[in-house]
Amino acid sequence: MGFFDKLKQGLGKTKDTFKNAVDSVFVAFSSIDDDFYEELTEALILADLGAQTAMEVVDELKERVKSKHIGNTEEAKAELYAVLNEAISGDSSLDLSGSPAVIMVIGVNGVGKTTSIGKMAHFLKSEGKSVILAAADTFRAAAADQLAIWAERNSVPMIRHEEGSDPAAVVFDACAAAKSRKADVLICDTAGRLHNKKNLMDELEKIYRVIKRELPDSSLEVLLVLDATTGQNAVNQAEMFKDTADITGIVLTKLDGTAKGGIVINIKKKLGIPVKFIGVGEEIDDMQPFDPESFSKALFD
Repeated sequence: MGFFDKLKQGLGKTKDTFKNAVDSVFVAFSSIDDDFYEELTEALILADLGAQTAMEVVDELKERVKSKHIGNTEEAKAELYAVLNEAISGDSSLDLSGSPAVIMVIGVNGVGKTTSIGKMAHFLKSEGKSVILAAADTFRAAAADQLAIWAERNSVPMIRHEEGSDPAAVVFDACAAAKSRKADVLICDTAGRLHNKKNLMDELEKIYRVIKRELPDSSLEVLLVLDATTGQNAVNQAEMFKDTADITGIVLTKLDGTAKGGIVINIKKKLGIPVKFIGVGEEIDDMQPFDPESFSKALFD
């Protein structure tokens, strides 16, 4: 089964929930009025777009219905899907310029951060790139051990220090290793301690400085890992991390076991952060770069 088929299968629950909620509104109304828009807003909220995003989508639909003189719900429905398609469109590609390119990965415990790093390393290797991992989450017990399992599984080197050591020192050594070995990509695992945002900010800023000083010509992606099954809570996490870190993209895990796929639209419209990787299964190749067109086709067709 190819990744698109897995994506389509994985988004089955989302598609059913989304289309059933939205389509029921268009079936119930023969004319476009305030009651129609109110019911549609509620349906979009139930489809996990969130209240603010749902209202913005409906406001955009209202403007298009008015400007295009749309008079029936069937045409309005097509226009709604056009609005939703545009909401998730745009550039979602990784910036891997420079040598090596650097990817910092952040996220709270339990969202699948370490697994996501392992799967991203597998994908990048399959693209012919050499990868080095940095175990800079030195505060969580056994974090480096878990990452080491993925490093061994992918046959990629990993730089680590003792538990509790300075994360920036790990990244410093990893930058040196990446330069000396002429690696294509350096992936840094970092701690995600939201209970003390000042400590987290200070830690990330220190790591930023090390990377910019040691690898001044390298691109830097800061990817936040979120668990799609947590719905609005994942959006709240993204908002908190956005206040702390310069996030360039989202890694969305566990889309295969949830009806919460509307979170992609919510995150993009509410926070302006593109989803760059999605996971739709447990296998090592079940995480791939996010393709808005394929996602839209799997969800809306």
